[in-house]
Amino acid sequence: MKTLYLIRHAEANWKKPGETDFERTVSISGVKEATSITKRLIELDFKPKLIICSSAKRTRETAKLICNEIKYPIQDIDFNSSIYESSLKNLITLINSLPNLYNEIAIIGHNPSITKLSNYLTDDYISNIPTCSVVKIELEIDAWNEIIEGIGIQKFFIHPKTLL
Repeated sequence: MKTLYLIRHAEANWKKPGETDFERTVSISGVKEATSITKRLIELDFKPKLIICSSAKRTRETAKLICNEIKYPIQDIDFNSSIYESSLKNLITLINSLPNLYNEIAIIGHNPSITKLSNYLTDDYISNIPTCSVVKIELEIDAWNEIIEGIGIQKFFIHPKTLL
């Protein structure tokens, strides 16, 4: 059995003049979202063995906010540039290549790919995963390269708007 947490980054500030989308930072509201969702994740015994995160600034900041609270070492986060503006196919390829010694993994990324991946893995359709939301998916597999469409079971879908 493998467990995958799909996390969308916290709310970001609007792009400033001369700033790229990749460089956008987490807003004050986004910090509140991350704090709220992390408290709930701790209650739900959130303890991923590996956290993989887009290298965009807002996802890096979201990861650090979460990891500081759950005592996950910041230096152990796997920042992966391929998650930014990723296709569903690319995320599946990434998951297929994950080390099998990790049974519980979190991916921090962006829409629309995080929503598409959740919908691909489970039969629970989500139209849009809001900022700083988390979907926990259990997979009846022994190896990460065994994922196929619909194989997962959504255990929870939480978002900060319902927690604030």
